[in-house]
Amino acid sequence: MTTVHALEQSLLETIVARDNLQRAWKRVKANKGAAGVDAIAVADFPAWAQQHWPTIKAQLMSGDYQPEAVRRVWIPKPNGDKRPLGIPTIADRVIQQAIAQQLAPHFEREFSHNSYGFRPGRNAHQAIRQVRDYIRAKYRMVVDIDLAAFFDNVNHDVLMRLLSQRIRDKRVLQLIGRYLRTGVIENEQWQATPKGVPQGGPLSPLLANVVLHELDVYLHQCGHRFARYADDFVICVRSLRAAQRVQANVTRFLEQRLKLHVNLNKSRICTSNELEFLGFCFRGNKIVWSDKALHRFKHRIKQLTGRSWGVSLAYRYRELRRYIVGWMNCFALSEYYRPVPELDEWLRRRMRCCYWKQWRWPRTKISHLVSLGVSLKEAIKTGVSSKGPYAMSRTPITQMAMNNEWLKAQGLVSIKDQWVRFHYPVSTA
Repeated sequence: MTTVHALEQSLLETIVARDNLQRAWKRVKANKGAAGVDAIAVADFPAWAQQHWPTIKAQLMSGDYQPEAVRRVWIPKPNGDKRPLGIPTIADRVIQQAIAQQLAPHFEREFSHNSYGFRPGRNAHQAIRQVRDYIRAKYRMVVDIDLAAFFDNVNHDVLMRLLSQRIRDKRVLQLIGRYLRTGVIENEQWQATPKGVPQGGPLSPLLANVVLHELDVYLHQCGHRFARYADDFVICVRSLRAAQRVQANVTRFLEQRLKLHVNLNKSRICTSNELEFLGFCFRGNKIVWSDKALHRFKHRIKQLTGRSWGVSLAYRYRELRRYIVGWMNCFALSEYYRPVPELDEWLRRRMRCCYWKQWRWPRTKISHLVSLGVSLKEAIKTGVSSKGPYAMSRTPITQMAMNNEWLKAQGLVSIKDQWVRFHYPVSTA
């Protein structure tokens, strides 16, 4: 691996330079986030830093600085499991961000064009489109290798060896090593971290890519077609025999060269039609969202449109907009249009249920229906019905009264509009 000569002996001076630290603080401040083990919040950090930063900088320059342990929290995953997250102190987040700002541009020059995670100007959509292009080129057998708890199992010796090939300033290497070994505090108990890169620090994504870049180099040398987003990656080949050979070779490389653990129970060889990658599947040559992703979406929509949720309709609409727009920003990449209008219809029906439940009494229902243009006779007939809200939400009268345009005027966002806007953006030219 070639050495990046720009990373000279004075790298630490560049990291602690005033302008670099100011940029790092602005980034940490914008990201907000919780306090670390010292309980100093983002809002309180400027006053704290004014008093303590000269001492910290002197310790950094002398090599005496010792990072604080990270605070361990657990984040629920969609499958019911929990993912460990390490929250450094604000001071350590600023220092890590300052380091990342200086290292990232140099490493970016070497990183593979098939790597899409945690990199400027790259995203998961590009990785998914890359896989689709391989499928269209008839590479329809897929090697899907799962790395078991990757961030928790990064080998420190391997990582430091890779960093030392590029970084000449031993003070920076020493500082990064201390961040790796600083430990975690959970339930007020300190735990050592002999391996792993705690998720939650600004430096962790870059360090993860440094390790997995070695995998990218190996795959390129072998001539493989692959796409990687962080620790999620797939390799596309043309035959089952080739897939079996690739799986064995790559597994051996990961375990022997990079000292990573491959989850053999979740790793598999499959056809492109059976592949699920970053929440998407592939049907023929088209990208579609996975059944799991759709199930989670509908489950959340059911929660937000639950008739027993005692919130105002204005608040409900705000939460629906926030969730739907966010979800569609990710999953509107699906090229399969057919379920989109069906989801919109289902969403509108659930909102009509909310109104019908809120109106509650026959007299109130009749009054609202009449105000929405329904004749008094039809309003009475509909308002006194003993059928439940879900059945009534589909009747011609309630659909006519609470029509699509009316619901849109109330604040209901359209799933279809979000999908169309993604695939057919309006030109501003």
